[in-house]
Amino acid sequence: MFKKLLIANRGEIACRVIKTARKMGIATVAVYSDADRGALHVKMADEAIHIGPPPASESYIVIDKIMAAIKETGAEAVHPGYGFLSENMKFAEALEAAGVAFVGPPSPAIEAMGDKITSKKIAAEAGVSTVPGFMGLIADADEAVKISAQIGYPVMIKASAGGGGKGMRIAWNETETREGFQASKNEAKSSFGDDRIFIEKFVTQPRHIEIQVLADKHGNCVYLGERECSIQRRNQKVIEEAPSPFLDAATRKAMGEQAVALAQAVGYTSAGTVEFIVDGDRNFYFLEMNTRLQVEHPVTELITGVDLVEQMIRVAAGEKLPFAQDDIKLTGWAMESRLYAEDPYRNFLPSIGRLTRYRPPVEVQAGPLHVTRKWQGEAPVGATAVRNDTGVFEGGEISMFYDPMIAKLCTWAPDRAGAIEAMRVALDGFEVEGIGHNLPFLSAVMDHDRFASGNITTAFIAEEYPDGFQGVTLDEGSLARVAAAAAAMHRVAEIRRTRVSGRMDNHERRVGTDWMVTLQGVDFPVVIAADHDGSTVTFDDGRAMRVTSDWTPGDSLARLMVDGSPLVLKVGKISGGFRIRTRGADLKVHVRSPRQAELARRMPEKLPPDTSKLLLCPMPGLIVRIDVEVGQEVQEGQALCTVEAMKMENILRAERKGVVAAIKCGPGDSLAVDEVIMEFE
Repeated sequence: MFKKLLIANRGEIACRVIKTARKMGIATVAVYSDADRGALHVKMADEAIHIGPPPASESYIVIDKIMAAIKETGAEAVHPGYGFLSENMKFAEALEAAGVAFVGPPSPAIEAMGDKITSKKIAAEAGVSTVPGFMGLIADADEAVKISAQIGYPVMIKASAGGGGKGMRIAWNETETREGFQASKNEAKSSFGDDRIFIEKFVTQPRHIEIQVLADKHGNCVYLGERECSIQRRNQKVIEEAPSPFLDAATRKAMGEQAVALAQAVGYTSAGTVEFIVDGDRNFYFLEMNTRLQVEHPVTELITGVDLVEQMIRVAAGEKLPFAQDDIKLTGWAMESRLYAEDPYRNFLPSIGRLTRYRPPVEVQAGPLHVTRKWQGEAPVGATAVRNDTGVFEGGEISMFYDPMIAKLCTWAPDRAGAIEAMRVALDGFEVEGIGHNLPFLSAVMDHDRFASGNITTAFIAEEYPDGFQGVTLDEGSLARVAAAAAAMHRVAEIRRTRVSGRMDNHERRVGTDWMVTLQGVDFPVVIAADHDGSTVTFDDGRAMRVTSDWTPGDSLARLMVDGSPLVLKVGKISGGFRIRTRGADLKVHVRSPRQAELARRMPEKLPPDTSKLLLCPMPGLIVRIDVEVGQEVQEGQALCTVEAMKMENILRAERKGVVAAIKCGPGDSLAVDEVIMEFE
């Protein structure tokens, strides 16, 4: 076995690989850019080598710099993680030439499967069902328009070397094809150094389901079930689960055997993923093969008991797989929520800055990955697991130079409903402050009836949130539970305030029992009866809820039992009450005496400033292009400028007809969020 492993990556995946290597007794080497000097993966590794400036094109994807780090540290093997150089054939060849083991497939397999155009041709020759499309290279936008018309709209424009949702656009007409073609080329060149583009038919209402394969160098290859990855936004996966709630055993077997056949056809070894789209009749079509470890691999590990990173390392060292296909059992259900540094209230635009608070839920071990007899379908009855793969820490910086993913929160339970409920509770208890993040949106999806039913497609987010995410409106029952909790917490805070030193002599402040709790525009008159163990909160309709908790004023997280059920709240102090966040809702909760509530209703509401004649930068980013000039009349939907952030180009469009009065910046300028780009008459 290897004695020293270099991880040619950063962030959570580098930390993930280090954990398994440490378990195996293998020393680790991290590499880092200027932006990652204080990163978690650098702190976790046994050694760390600086490789250059923040842009990945000058550090993480420069093969010569990685090779120099290998030579300096004497690393015997390299794990590439995902992204960056993980599917770069030249990198694999350079390692082979240097006598260093690549923890991944051989370079011919990378070449065959890593290129989307080539892989589709090979799949078709192997009898694998593929989506109609044009597999040749496309020279320019005019040719793209011609090909799209022949295929029939809608079409998917894809970067041949793409991944992670970058370099991909859906076009429904000629105009969108022209714009999408150029934007995809730009993103592909920036992210992968390869601007080749192809076009295929976009299948409406599809599910995105992928098969995990694992092969050794001795001719053995198995599939480890499937992952449902249909909850996507802008072609970027947001929530994954294993197994899929849609597949039956026969379809799973057919997809798995086809994935294995494809892998063996190209001499594949190590872990890889074959991606399919599946229609409503369970017909499946090959999309691509990712010749690397997938972001969402933890859900497969949680239901099979197989540590994929460990097996990748062992395969690279020449070991045989310790199991056959019949040994692979799928036990229970696993969910993964990707926590992104993006603001759901601003159409999920990237957010950067310092993590002033980062407190993930406590990890709990259970399920097949943690039982003594692996791969035998055994698991503790009624148990649930919580796992958080992350690469950040409280006080760390979220950089504009890299992917916005902060963490992958995973849960496991014996069934799907249990895994969803475990995820709901875990998300409620995940504390992140200092940046915009998508925790509220993840909670909203977990509580969505359609998601809970399993009736999902890749269009789920677009269909259920057509106007973007505006937050969650809690139902009356949930509001009442939060109101009861807030009333009980307010009483505790009031008692604390009565004990403040320096009071007037012979003056005692009494804590009342009658309160008005106001949240989400609803008033709840309540009466509190407290005892040593908790409080009983009675509403004006006679309902009574028992509230118990060990919360104390100043705690940012409250874990309560309300009406016999657990309730987890993120708690902040505001004047006259609390800011409470739970299940995707962000609430201002006021707890007042009846007289205070009466006076509060008479207070005028403060209106926000008028920004209707301004184009504001919706995220911290770089101005790539200004498409209009001063004095020009613009129409609704017209492109005004392009802003790049976290390797993604975002086209800002006019919301209404108007005339440009002033332009406050130009290409190359870096802007903060809400900084003025242009003004209109």
